[in-house]
Amino acid sequence: MTRWAILTGEYPPQPGGVSDYTRLVARGLADAGDAVEVYAPASPGPESADPGVTVHRLPGNFGPRTLRALDAGLVRTRPDRILIQYVPHAYGWKAMNLPFAAWVAFRARRTAPVWVMAHEVVFPFAWRPLSHALLGGATALMARLVLATAERVFVSIPAWESRIRRLCPRSPAAEWLPIPSNVPAEADPEEVVAVRRRYGPDADVPLAGQFGTFGEPVGDVRGPAVAEFLARRPVARMLLVGRGSDRFARHLTAAHPSLAGRVSASGELAADRLSAHVRACDLMLQPYPDGVSSRRTSVMAGLANGVSVATNLGVLSEPLWARTTGVAVAASPDPVLLAAVAGRILDLPPADRAALGRRGAELYAERFSLGNTLRRLRGGG
Repeated sequence: MTRWAILTGEYPPQPGGVSDYTRLVARGLADAGDAVEVYAPASPGPESADPGVTVHRLPGNFGPRTLRALDAGLVRTRPDRILIQYVPHAYGWKAMNLPFAAWVAFRARRTAPVWVMAHEVVFPFAWRPLSHALLGGATALMARLVLATAERVFVSIPAWESRIRRLCPRSPAAEWLPIPSNVPAEADPEEVVAVRRRYGPDADVPLAGQFGTFGEPVGDVRGPAVAEFLARRPVARMLLVGRGSDRFARHLTAAHPSLAGRVSASGELAADRLSAHVRACDLMLQPYPDGVSSRRTSVMAGLANGVSVATNLGVLSEPLWARTTGVAVAASPDPVLLAAVAGRILDLPPADRAALGRRGAELYAERFSLGNTLRRLRGGG
């Protein structure tokens, strides 16, 4: 049994990608028989209760009071490993918390070996405006302090590896650790049928879906992709699933009045209801401005649930996306290309479309699932 201390700036009930990911990992380690202590800021709402996971709510915003509480907690629990979910902006101080980075470098590692999961590394440096220069410089220094003292460094996408090598030559070689889906890969068949009837009452009408949190900058490519797809498929409907989807649907139909009545939104849903909404769709249309990548949990939801996925390549896409037969990809987030790719999925015979979904699920299980994450963290390769 390994005793883990997981340090994170975001943890449920606070919603968010890193928050949900951290909880998945904590629960998975505990289910595997390890002891897990999570250190996270206070958050409004009911406390998350997971067997085997103890959550310690920290005072303050990762300033001196928080760091003193962390020192006391780690001395008391004596973990075997400290796993830091690293996102600069999650640790307060407007993403420039150098005291926190110094604490990791000079105090945390005296308690136990430090492992870092880097979801983000630095803010891109630019001389102007001055605020961007300060933020870029501060996050670079934070990364150097944190990564140089880590025993192992994991990254959510391989693109961060070269950035880390430039920033911190003393860092251990970065290991790619894809982000699994935070949506269950199972659903009540009756609920799937009910969702399908609610949003696509005619079984012959294609129902495409899109899952996410519908914020910027992804929203910049989502709207045009949906509008182009529905313009090319005048009978099809679109179901937007996730937090902010209702607001996004209102904006989309206001900008494209002809889409009124053809775009629906689920709004925010509990995790155990998301999979039924994803599975009710004939395909998931998932565009990204920087390309599909292993940190995009919204694309993972469709793959994990065996639904055909149309997405696009970009500067952060791993090479495997262009090679795999488990997804249909456009060369860029151009809405015309995306709509054409999604249309080709709809034109497939039902058996072929189902086969595409199965290949996507196999890709997910092989490369991206939580089981892969836990094997890597627990030493299974």
